[in-house]
Amino acid sequence: QKSRITPEALRRLQGYDFPGNIRELETLVERAIVQSSCGLDLTEELFWQNQPKKQLFRLNLLNAYPKFRHFLRSPWWPDRINYGFTFAFFAFIVAVLCLGPQTRNENFVLNFFWAWWWPLVLLLFPFVGRLWCAVCPFMIYGEIAQKLSLWLWPRQLKKWPRREAEKWGGWFLFGLFALIFLWEELWNLENTAYLSACLLLLITAGAVIFSTIFERRFWCRYLCPIGGMNGLFAKLSMTELRAEQGTCSAECKTYHCYKGGPAEGEGLETNGCPLYSHPAQLEDNRDCVLCMTCLKACPHRSVQVNLRPPAIELWTTNMERNYEVALLFLLFGGIFLHRLPELNNWLGLNVDLTNFWLHLGFSVGALLVPVVVSLIAYGAMQFVYKIKAALENKFVASPPSFVKLAYGYLPLVLGGSLAHYLHLGLGEAGRILPVTWATFGLNGEGLPIWVLHPATIAFLQATTLVFSLLLTVVLTQKIARKSMRSLLGQHLAAIILTASMWWIIIK
Repeated sequence: QKSRITPEALRRLQGYDFPGNIRELETLVERAIVQSSCGLDLTEELFWQNQPKKQLFRLNLLNAYPKFRHFLRSPWWPDRINYGFTFAFFAFIVAVLCLGPQTRNENFVLNFFWAWWWPLVLLLFPFVGRLWCAVCPFMIYGEIAQKLSLWLWPRQLKKWPRREAEKWGGWFLFGLFALIFLWEELWNLENTAYLSACLLLLITAGAVIFSTIFERRFWCRYLCPIGGMNGLFAKLSMTELRAEQGTCSAECKTYHCYKGGPAEGEGLETNGCPLYSHPAQLEDNRDCVLCMTCLKACPHRSVQVNLRPPAIELWTTNMERNYEVALLFLLFGGIFLHRLPELNNWLGLNVDLTNFWLHLGFSVGALLVPVVVSLIAYGAMQFVYKIKAALENKFVASPPSFVKLAYGYLPLVLGGSLAHYLHLGLGEAGRILPVTWATFGLNGEGLPIWVLHPATIAFLQATTLVFSLLLTVVLTQKIARKSMRSLLGQHLAAIILTASMWWIIIK
């Protein structure tokens, strides 16, 4: 069966000027055929032109710290961690959530999940991006189910429906995340252990089901709500995994990092990238879980783990996606949803939150607050642009698209989420020892606790919000490349949203 070029790949080829003429085109197609499996569609990921890329302000940590390279190529990362610890630990925490006490002040796993995991993972995004996905328990069970199902029922797993997944996958995870947010608020998951266990099992079930249908980690790349959030916030990271495109193009003939294959030279035997991403083709951190499969497979030392300016991809190589921006505003709205009683009091609405339907309606309204404010601000910017163009009777540059500018809010979304969880991380996480004792029916009154004074927590929350606002203004300017005056509407929207979060989180 002959290979076929997908429409997306054809558009990619049509958008390239081919300085090497026909010979370069032949080389690109030959390389794509070798890299793909026989009879598969030739997707856009398989065509990569030798276009020079800016590598300013990058430090390859693998060259700077050889022991770091050795660790990432060792069996410890991440397999021994995943199958030697996380696999069993996850089963244990689900059991404790289901069978143990049901409140956060008596169940140490509930304390760990909401007061430790959430603040820490949010704090780590600017430093290590989507690293959590490399040790995620959901996909560990997905991979085990995949291997077990193939052993019990030998078959060929389905290839990825890439076109449909790219079109609808992001909207699926957006919808699932929205339902999780509402479930979390309406049924008080933060303080109900068995429901938190159900949430973990729900996401694990998705990973297991899709791993027994499709090859590799289809769930992680396209459908996982936590993976979607991680991929979005990973764009802010000061680290990245990339590869030298020239080395991959000139020296590599096997593409084991992408396809998988036996050991070759320095390269180790692998099954290929679980997310079907080639490191030389990565434009952002969205589709890399830092599992280091490519680093282990590469015999040419092409793979790099770089230290870089934070969020640089958002104003250089970022590809805007509608569903990604929808997820951004959903996460933004989640901050207001988590503070629903405070929002109710601040606005003086006196909504009866004990009434399920009123609670549901108010919850949906809270989720919509950031996107409504942002759309009003953008509409005002467009109105000013049209008035100015009409009065001056000459061409006036219009603002960038709403979707493009929306990425400027990303630091504020991350900072607001972190500010919300700081009261748990700094006010409850330090009670883990007495809570652990209480979980097993023991008295832990004399055990030490480590908590900060509420005033100190409020100061740190305020600092986080102000710093996030400043980063949002700077990032918006970098993305838009327009004057401060022309973007005043968006900056005012960011200030209004920051002030609102200040009031409901700190006040």
